[in-house]
Amino acid sequence: MGLLIKNARIIDVTQDFHGDIYIENGLIKEIASKIEKDGVEILDCHGKTIMPSFIDTHTHFRDPGLTWKEDIETGSRAALRGGYTGVCTMANTNPICSTKETLDYVRNKSKELDLIDIHQCPSVTKNFDGVTLSHLEELKDDKGVKALSDDGVGVSNSNTMLEAMKIAKENNWIIMSHAESPEFSKVDMRIAENMMTMRDVELAKLSGARLHMCHVSTKEAIKYIIDAKMSGANVTLEVTPHHIGLTRDVNDYRVNPPIREKEDVEAIINAIKLGMVDTIGTDHAPHTLEEKKKGSPGMVGLETAFAICYTNLVKKNNISLNTLSKLMSYNPANLLGMNKGKISVGVEGDLVLVDTDTKIKVSSSEFASKGKNTPFEGMEFYGDILVTVKGGVIKYKK
Repeated sequence: MGLLIKNARIIDVTQDFHGDIYIENGLIKEIASKIEKDGVEILDCHGKTIMPSFIDTHTHFRDPGLTWKEDIETGSRAALRGGYTGVCTMANTNPICSTKETLDYVRNKSKELDLIDIHQCPSVTKNFDGVTLSHLEELKDDKGVKALSDDGVGVSNSNTMLEAMKIAKENNWIIMSHAESPEFSKVDMRIAENMMTMRDVELAKLSGARLHMCHVSTKEAIKYIIDAKMSGANVTLEVTPHHIGLTRDVNDYRVNPPIREKEDVEAIINAIKLGMVDTIGTDHAPHTLEEKKKGSPGMVGLETAFAICYTNLVKKNNISLNTLSKLMSYNPANLLGMNKGKISVGVEGDLVLVDTDTKIKVSSSEFASKGKNTPFEGMEFYGDILVTVKGGVIKYKK
């Protein structure tokens, strides 16, 4: 049965109008000011906003091996509750995702659940050892691999990173960089991020590889990346909702990279206005209460991302909802090679219905994620997720 979406304000990267959308066999088949169909399921939006579903370029589902924090099912349900139908999961599982066996485990489990689409990142170096790249040979014929990442630790050896970039370029893979120079991590986390960012953009220019800088948080790192973009480097820039929505003087919640200063947040917002930020990635990182008490860095983010970004970017800084859709849907879909991210005939029928006029109060007890670790507890934001549709099927309804 097809799904007919009626009476919606339709917004994506380029559009903003009122109309209907018809989805059949998983794909958007028709878009018009008014569509009438018999024998189909109808979702009446009552004038509220329908957008392409969100795609997360950076998330942690902790599966395999760390499933007391999260698993593929709870992570997927958290994604749907936040309006996401696609995520890119990082390799820091147990075992680390350095083999086809682990890749296939995630893919098969995701397929069985049939909730969202998951791109699992293999590691850049084997088991995060920082030097070994031999495991990448067995991935060369795997058409499902789009990106590699040693997120959580980074690749400290510069020659290893250069060689990895050369291999990635040969295979049209993206290197996703966790920018942190370990020799500076205990001295100054700002210097740690800035030094590694400088190195990686220079190596990207040298190798010609596609580089995606994850969770960029300092004004200096943003400048390095913008300069690299202007010089022709194939570099994309990801920021997180928490680096947009928090400053260190107000809430110094432990996350890596840390919550930054007000001028860093201003630099992120200015870069968005200049069109230099490519994606918003949540860095969804579930931990138990006990692990957080012991100092584990990270926070959950899938279920609060839209509201935080909508409130801070659109409501407070006059950034268009079209631009937010570009950052949360269109660009991430393009980066990961997904047929999503815009509302157009022939594109997968993955959509999210949002109420931009209603305030929500963050309550971690309501999260679908196993992780309740959020610094936004009790805070209020505009932007309520009402319905998430994947392939013309309603997967989440509030």
